[in-house]
Amino acid sequence: MKIRIATIILCSLVYLCNAQTTSTKRKANVDFDAYEKLIPKVKAHRKSKLVDLPAFLKMAGEKGTVILDTRSDSLFERKHIKGAIHLNFADFTQANLLKIIPNADTRILIYCNNNFIDDQINFASKEVVPSLIKKKIAPISLALNIPTYINLYGYGYRNVYELSELVSTRDKRVSFEGTDSKNKL
Repeated sequence: MKIRIATIILCSLVYLCNAQTTSTKRKANVDFDAYEKLIPKVKAHRKSKLVDLPAFLKMAGEKGTVILDTRSDSLFERKHIKGAIHLNFADFTQANLLKIIPNADTRILIYCNNNFIDDQINFASKEVVPSLIKKKIAPISLALNIPTYINLYGYGYRNVYELSELVSTRDKRVSFEGTDSKNKL
């Protein structure tokens, strides 16, 4: 009986050690090659989904349309387009998307910081400014719209439209809400 118990314990330890060794050898769920293959499809799809402010606002007022804001929780709470729903980009998973947008055919409108000027507190531009980091690199816009669009597409959402204009936060056509929505910097 003691030998049998010792054998079970020993086998369990061997199993646990192998499981731990196997899990440390397993590669992360990061597939850059698959991501690169997705980019040309998304780029072609996105070309016809860029809309100016009048089209964006018209669609926003239509039934069944969702405005999605993927900025940080704090920025969303401070100021966002009126009626927008929020999912922090860091929380993008299929399960979380399905909770807030269960139908992949829903029309989704997206925007980000780089769509607005005149309010660098709530809509700080995401651009590389080489002089700030003292390196010889080209300036580039790192807008949140792009990874948001790519991820929505990757999760099967194809009815996505992106605001294509740079809009003043003082533009009377756009309504904001949030704790700092009255702030017109």
